[in-house]
Amino acid sequence: YACRACGARSADWRDACAILRDFVLDGHASILVFDTPAHLLRAPRPAAAAAVWIDQSDPKKVSCAAFLTVLERPMRQPLVAGNWKMNGSRASARELLGGVLEGLAATPVACEVAVFVPYVLLQQVSEQLAGSAVTWGAQNLSTEAKGAFTGEISAAMLKEFGSTSVIVGHSERRSLYGETDAVVAKKYQVARAAGLRPIFCIGETLDERESGITNEVVARQIDAVIELEGVAALADGVIAYEPVWAIGTGRTATPEQAQAVHAFIRGRIADRDATVAEGVQILYGGSMNAKNAAELLAQADIDGGLIGGASLIAADFLTICRAA
Repeated sequence: YACRACGARSADWRDACAILRDFVLDGHASILVFDTPAHLLRAPRPAAAAAVWIDQSDPKKVSCAAFLTVLERPMRQPLVAGNWKMNGSRASARELLGGVLEGLAATPVACEVAVFVPYVLLQQVSEQLAGSAVTWGAQNLSTEAKGAFTGEISAAMLKEFGSTSVIVGHSERRSLYGETDAVVAKKYQVARAAGLRPIFCIGETLDERESGITNEVVARQIDAVIELEGVAALADGVIAYEPVWAIGTGRTATPEQAQAVHAFIRGRIADRDATVAEGVQILYGGSMNAKNAAELLAQADIDGGLIGGASLIAADFLTICRAA
């Protein structure tokens, strides 16, 4: 029996268990027990885990297949991303990020942390976050590289300020500024071509949910990118599911409702490419806050959050990061 994480081997599965237990105690994994090998592909958090397949006909012994190893599947690191929207001044941004950095230094977190700030704050934010583990990006970009496009910002401009990611297709861009699935897919393409990681937002309105077409809506939105770029392109981005009816309304999807849509999204991608589906991070973006984050983030297919209002309060944002 071999540990594929460290290469340690043992002829006795009990010794192998001890090897893996040490691996767990080092903080690298957790032991999960499954009753069929198929369940290994739908492992709940934590995603990286030592797994023991127990033969149900004799639960006291490991089955003849003797699956005892670290799961060979992509490890989806949680991502907590703060979307500041049209909020913040130079002074408030400095104070907010100072609080976040202080909190992360005092209590490191396992998740990736990012902030998406107004364009005019990119320079200041890049200077304050330089050398930290927190990355930064913008909330939108143009489909064009340069030219007579008044008020637009290009991917190259964002990269000049150290941006590593950019939000595309946020529901407010779709609903307030008329961005279609085709436009959002083009922005995904442009961001990816420039080496920016697209945070690709999808989700349904209240009318669409009440009409029972949530799955059809998110499938259409995903398919627009797949048809333009191919399913493999999704491996270079992050998907953020944001039920529009739960953004800024005080309402939120239940953990079960959110998980159901996340599972559908992953399944939709898996129909084209199971490897891409397993590896892609899918964030929840429907008013996640300090109170509901832990329950939402405990769901198997929720890999973090795209945080709005709560990202403007350092203590709340840190609470969400620690829950991820």
